[in-house]
Amino acid sequence: MTVIGKVEIAGRPVGEDAPPFIIAEMSGNHNQSLDRALEIVEAAAACGAHALKLQTYTADTMTLDISEGEFFIKDPDSLWHGRSLYELYEEAHTPWEWHEVIFDRCRELGLVCFSTPFDETSVNFLETLGCPAYKIASCENIDIPLIRKVAATGKPIIISTGMATIAELDEAVRAARVGGCNDLILLKCTSTYPATPEDTNILTIPHMHKLFGCQVGLSDHTLGVGVAVASVALGATVIEKHFTLNRADGGVDSDFSLEPKELCALVVESKRAWQSVGKVSYGPTEREQKALAFRRSLYIVEDIQEGEELTGKNLRAIRPGFGLPPKYFGHLLGRKVNRSLKSGTPLDWDLIG
Repeated sequence: MTVIGKVEIAGRPVGEDAPPFIIAEMSGNHNQSLDRALEIVEAAAACGAHALKLQTYTADTMTLDISEGEFFIKDPDSLWHGRSLYELYEEAHTPWEWHEVIFDRCRELGLVCFSTPFDETSVNFLETLGCPAYKIASCENIDIPLIRKVAATGKPIIISTGMATIAELDEAVRAARVGGCNDLILLKCTSTYPATPEDTNILTIPHMHKLFGCQVGLSDHTLGVGVAVASVALGATVIEKHFTLNRADGGVDSDFSLEPKELCALVVESKRAWQSVGKVSYGPTEREQKALAFRRSLYIVEDIQEGEELTGKNLRAIRPGFGLPPKYFGHLLGRKVNRSLKSGTPLDWDLIG
C-alpha cells in the first residue's frame, strides 16, 4: 500500500518506510503524582516507545461543576459509573505545571512528547512548550473550531476517528487541511473503554486511507496487543495505546492500559509485523535458495543396469531435491536408462535412453 504524505514528528519519520510509530498514552494514569508520571515516561522509553502523549485540560475547561442530570455518569457499564464529569476530569487531568517537567524528561530520554488539547487555551499553552504535534481526541473530532486552531500552528495533527461518520470525518479533514495542516494522520478508534476486538473493525484502516488520502493508524482500547499488531498488516503507521505502570494500582484509565511488559511486546511485535508485510512475492527468495535442496525429487533407489526399465520399485520421489521434479514420475515409468546406475543417483534426462 502506498501511503500518501510522509510525516515527520520531531524529526522522526512516520510512514510505511518506518516501523509503526508507537505512542504511549499517559492520560490520567499518573494518579495525580508527578513522580509516578515521570516513572511512566521512563518506562515508556525503556520499552522503546517512540512517543509519550499527555492530555491538556482542566475540569473547568471540560465541563461544569454539576453533579446531577446529564453531568452525572449513570451508565452501569461505564468504568466511571456513579461519578460526575467534573469529578472525573478533576482526577484525570495532568496539572499544567507538570507539563514542562514531563516534556523535558521525555527529550532527555529520546521520547517525542506531545499532547491532546481540548480547547483554545490549552493549545496556546502547549505552543509555549514547543509541542511538536497535536492529537485531536475522538470526542473532539467534531469540534471544528478547535481543529482550525490546532491546524493554524502548522504542526502535524493526529485525529482519532471514534464515533465519527464519514461526513463528520470529511469536515474534520477539510478543516485541518484548509486551516494549514500539511501533515495529517487519522487513527481508527472505537470509543468504548475497553473496546472488544469484534467491535474494532480494523478493515476500515485501508478504506479510510483511500478515502482521505492520508496515513491511518490505530488508537486501540482493546486489551493486549493482538489487535494493534494485526492493524499493521492493514497499513497502520501509528499505534496509540494507554499505558500504566501497573493496572492493579488503579486509576481512571488503568483497566484498558498496557503494562510495561505488554508495551515492550507491542514495540517488538508491531515492528515484526511491519517487516513481514513486504511486497507481493512468489518463488524462492534469496534466502530460500538453500532450502530448495530439501524438496522431493526423483532418485534411483535400487542399483539398475544399462537398458533396464524404470519402475515404481527402482524410482521414487525422495529428498533431497537434485533430481527431476516428481511431476515427471508417471512419464518416466517404463523408460529405459542408458547406463548402469547406483542407488542414490538423482535422475536426469541425460540418463534416459
